[in-house]
Amino acid sequence: MNSHALNVIEFPRTLALIAERATSPLGAERIKELQPSTDRVAIEREHARVAAVRSLLLAEEPWHLSAVPDARSALVRLRVEGASLVALDLQVLGNLLRSSRVTRDSLRGDRASPMAAAVLAEQIEALVANKSIEDAIERTIDEEGHVRDDASPALRKIRRELKGSQGELVKLLERAMAKLEPHQRVADMSVTVRNGRFVIPVRREAQSAVGGIVHDASATGGTLFVEPPAAVEAGNRIRELQSEEIEEVERILAELTEQLRPHREELTASLEALITLDSLVARARYAIEFRCTPADLTDSTEGFAVVQGRHPLLVAQGIDVVPFDLEMLPGERTLLISGPNTGGKTVLLKALGLFSALVQSGIPAPVAAGSRIAIFDNIYADVGDEQSILASLSTFSAHLKNLVEVLSSATEHSLVLIDELGSGTDPIEGAALGGAILEALTARRTLSVATTHLGALKELATQVDGVVNASLQFDPVALAPTYRLTKGVPGRSYGISIARRLNLPADVLQRAEERIPSDERRVTALLAELEAREKALTANELEAGEIAEDAKERARRVAERETRVTQRERETERASRQEARQYLLEARAEVERTIRELKAASELGEEAAREARKRVESLANEQGRELDRMGREAETQIAAQNHAEVSVGDFVSVDTLGGKVGRVVEVRDGEAVVAVGVMKLSVPRGSLRPTAPEVAAPEVAVAIRGDLPDVHVPSEIDLRGMRVGEVEEIVMHAVDAAVRADLKTLRIVHGKGTGALRERVAEMLRKESRVENFRLGAWNEGGAGVTVVELK
Repeated sequence: MNSHALNVIEFPRTLALIAERATSPLGAERIKELQPSTDRVAIEREHARVAAVRSLLLAEEPWHLSAVPDARSALVRLRVEGASLVALDLQVLGNLLRSSRVTRDSLRGDRASPMAAAVLAEQIEALVANKSIEDAIERTIDEEGHVRDDASPALRKIRRELKGSQGELVKLLERAMAKLEPHQRVADMSVTVRNGRFVIPVRREAQSAVGGIVHDASATGGTLFVEPPAAVEAGNRIRELQSEEIEEVERILAELTEQLRPHREELTASLEALITLDSLVARARYAIEFRCTPADLTDSTEGFAVVQGRHPLLVAQGIDVVPFDLEMLPGERTLLISGPNTGGKTVLLKALGLFSALVQSGIPAPVAAGSRIAIFDNIYADVGDEQSILASLSTFSAHLKNLVEVLSSATEHSLVLIDELGSGTDPIEGAALGGAILEALTARRTLSVATTHLGALKELATQVDGVVNASLQFDPVALAPTYRLTKGVPGRSYGISIARRLNLPADVLQRAEERIPSDERRVTALLAELEAREKALTANELEAGEIAEDAKERARRVAERETRVTQRERETERASRQEARQYLLEARAEVERTIRELKAASELGEEAAREARKRVESLANEQGRELDRMGREAETQIAAQNHAEVSVGDFVSVDTLGGKVGRVVEVRDGEAVVAVGVMKLSVPRGSLRPTAPEVAAPEVAVAIRGDLPDVHVPSEIDLRGMRVGEVEEIVMHAVDAAVRADLKTLRIVHGKGTGALRERVAEMLRKESRVENFRLGAWNEGGAGVTVVELK
């Protein structure tokens, strides 16, 4: 992959940002070494691993990776036959064994995700577990990297004797110091060690009185460090014990080293697996923090799409980043972005390249669901001022040098990013050269994204198939960028507007505007009109979406209320019938008692008794059958509500509208869009009942207010002279009547005045779903004193 382009799009900086989320320096180092790949299988495998680790980190009981020790140098020394490791190396390898075992157990345990374990099987299998050697190292080496006293019985004995001998010798030397005359002593004198021997400090003139061996002297020579004759033999014994201790420690270390040596390859593989897992943890943490959604990969550069893209370096700074959407349709090969300075063109350019580099490196990009990222064979970038005094390159020459490489190397599977195309030289020549370059890249089917300020280049989209304009929106009132990408419309530079905002003299601005060619002025005016219409359309779409959501929520509440009422009615009927059946059963017992009494009095025949019993049983059985029927009907109704089979074009009865009949125009999950007269509603499928076509009228006119159309419907109403609180009923009645009469427009005369009536009318119309659009009247329609309403 082109290293120059990766530096230009700030790929190394982004890797450093992700590396900060690793748990160890080794994991961070591995992240910084990542490079984009062109192997789709390898890329998908890396993203699957990141997703697996991400699921582990987000589990109810989050998974934690054990510490990853830097055991590289210890493993290198372990390869040398016959060499013994020092205690610190053994301690590091013991930590490696422990981390490897704990990590393997945590990924294989009952609480581990089977899916994640399957995806990470290669790393899990590489993790070694050797509890016996791990315990042996722990028993031998303490937390500070020293050999423990109880590492062996011999070492314990040697150190015990050594400690006792040193204590006795210190006492002997302290007694010798106590016998010195005051003029032989030095200030703050105490027993110390010089050259491995225990000594006492004395003045130089006291040497002859003390005797013994001088092992050192102070910097001034006034103090000598002397080993008295009485301490020589004890000192010699201590040196012997120290030599025995060293020999025993070396024997213990050599023994542990030999236990580890046969496992050096397993330990190396285990360390590599832990480093890989740490790099996956860093990428997963980054994906969670930056809300990255896995993007679809495509081998073809056609269909490239970014949904809600955000530059990760801006997000990391805590900036409120405005996300962008971009989709390159089949046949679109070149995107030409224009607009004012500081509008975000360069950031967008770098973000597009960065997303591809990240995804091809196995790192999720900060995009939303629905994004499709192509696998490029290379990325080329010409961004920024790359002039060089040492290389005798001007800004324009530096740009050309990069573009020569692009034209000689880019293929149909490459991504080319060019910033400020055609700049640095004469605008006419720059536009001609830039247009020729883009035309060549488009013909080659290379996916190219370029930014420019040159108006001539904006016309390229009308001259070359595959070239499409785009712009980053700019607020013409605040003269500030909005950073919102609009495809299909070139942008304006706003140079004169910004100059006017900065108080450039008016006469200079006027002359500047006069110097702009008339064609350019017309294009600028057209672009301004397109921007205004696009802004209004976006606002209308948002408002329509809010109205639709509100209607959907109301329909849902109505359906729920009807369901609850129906359920209460059914429960009430069931309770009543149960009470009736219980009453009949109790009555039967009373009848039996009466029959027995009558028989005893010989007043009732056997036939009459049987008829009485049969009648009571019949009534009780009838109530039981009715209860069973109600239960079956309830189950059938619930099943019908959950699985109502309706198709587009079917006529249905809408329960939430009191049984009104409409036609299904769209079917979604659990919902259907039904046209009832002039309305389209999203309602639960369970509230629909299929009905015969002959029952439904071809066009069902349903009024929101009132049931029947008026005989005469005016196309204009006059509100002048009314108060704000009086107009709502009149306006809504007029809208109802116009809808019933199938009028396309309605004129509302409210006058100019203070504007209060006009604002109230506009507020009501914005909330009315049956209004397609509304505007103030034209000069020949009454101007600002009239609102013209377009009805659906």
